[in-house]
Amino acid sequence: MAESIQDAVSRALEEAPERNFRETVDLAINLRDLDLNDPNNRVDESIVLPRGTGQETRIVVFAEGETALRAEDVADDVLDGDALEELGGDDDDAKDLADETDFFIAEANMMQDIGRYLGTVLGPRGKMPTPLQPDDDVVETIERMKNTVQVRSGDRRTFHTRVGAENMDIDDIVDNIDVIIRRLEADLEKGPQNIDGVYVKTTMGPASEVPT
Repeated sequence: MAESIQDAVSRALEEAPERNFRETVDLAINLRDLDLNDPNNRVDESIVLPRGTGQETRIVVFAEGETALRAEDVADDVLDGDALEELGGDDDDAKDLADETDFFIAEANMMQDIGRYLGTVLGPRGKMPTPLQPDDDVVETIERMKNTVQVRSGDRRTFHTRVGAENMDIDDIVDNIDVIIRRLEADLEKGPQNIDGVYVKTTMGPASEVPT
């Protein structure tokens, strides 16, 4: 499979028109033979890319005390309980934060308050925080999340996820795509038979099919 993925990535990069910004490399997946009106059949996976995303990933942490101090060096922002409560009272600020942030992480003992103050904003966007247990290393968790993508279909047969950036080595992009396809094949009810097509493209470029 790696060779067919490599061919598709190479074509997508070669055929992409030149832009004055660095484009992402995205994967489009088409599903079949699944009732996506049933939430149990929907794809909703956090997948760590072995070669990273090639892009900045914005991570916000809800924490206090020592955990907050350690997170400050690696997270984009750290919010305590008071800041959480303020956000809960300002719907516009909460929505802006949710839209600007890729992933949230929160100390487990703050999850109930996050649900109360921000659940209606973060929940529908699929951005409820990853709970941080007392024994978890917040720095390790943040570094892992920086290389994570959310693969989510919702009720749509076709969905997208980023797999890298155009300036990354082709082999690294191939490794990332291979991990995502293998995860989907393992998780879908009928495995590869539920995948109708896989395409790779740059942000503005044409799609190149990955034989499966």
